[in-house]
Amino acid sequence: MDIIISNSSGKPIYEQITSQIKEMIMNGTLKEGDSLPSMRNLAQQLRISIITTKRAYEELERDGFIDTFTGKGSFVSRQDQEFLREEGLRQIEQNLTLAVEKAKQCGVQLNELQDILKMLYE
Repeated sequence: MDIIISNSSGKPIYEQITSQIKEMIMNGTLKEGDSLPSMRNLAQQLRISIITTKRAYEELERDGFIDTFTGKGSFVSRQDQEFLREEGLRQIEQNLTLAVEKAKQCGVQLNELQDILKMLYE
């Protein structure tokens, strides 16, 4: 599993791990039943604290992306398509919020922003 950690990112390391694993699940790189590295192995691979990987896995489990079984490990959960759609919409909203803020800073009007979005969508 290729996870890239950036020390210069403003995001905490556990969030970087969580978001990258979520993305791999959502885009089909990781499928239902696939096993994730143990928390200890992932911590060693990334050269980070096991506490950090534990927190990332706990968040993934809380959000319904993985299931963890004592003594067996962590596995990608069965994904509800509606859940994946909602997660995708949440990410889109975050990205569009950033785009709208930037548009306002640059003096771009709503109709111009809509035109840009239409061109990008097509």
